[in-house]
Amino acid sequence: MQSAEKKLKNVASSTKEQVNKAKAKLEEKVEKAPARTPEEKEMAHERRKAREAEAKMELHQAKVKHAAEKLAAKHSTLAGHVHGPATHHTTTQPVVGALGHQTEHQPVGTADTVTGTTVPTYPLGGHRPHSGHTHKHM
Repeated sequence: MQSAEKKLKNVASSTKEQVNKAKAKLEEKVEKAPARTPEEKEMAHERRKAREAEAKMELHQAKVKHAAEKLAAKHSTLAGHVHGPATHHTTTQPVVGALGHQTEHQPVGTADTVTGTTVPTYPLGGHRPHSGHTHKHM
C-alpha cells in the first residue's frame, strides 16, 4: 500500500514540477518582451533556468520525503508503534579513517540519519574484500 501511495505522491510532485517549469518559461517570455538589450534578454533566460532548477530541486526533496514516509510507515508497522522524525545525534564509535580518535561521525555500517542511506562496512578509501585469489603481476 505504501508503494502505491508513494508513487501517487511522486506523480503529483512531478506534475507540480512541470507546472512550475511551464510558469518559468511563461515568465521568461513576459520578461523578454520589454527587454531591449541582449543582456536583459539573457538575464530573463538565466532567471528562468534558476526557477526550473528550483522546481527540480523541490521535486527531488519531495521524492526523498515520500521515500522517508514510506520507510517510516513500514518500520512502524513492523514494530507496532510509530517513531517521530529522526534526530541527529553524535557518537563516539570508531569511524573509518579515525585512526583511534574519538569523533562525532556515523559509525561504519550504520544508517545515516540525514539521508537514510547505509554507510558501507568496508573502508571507504580501500578496496572491497575480494574472494581470496591473488593477482600476479608480470
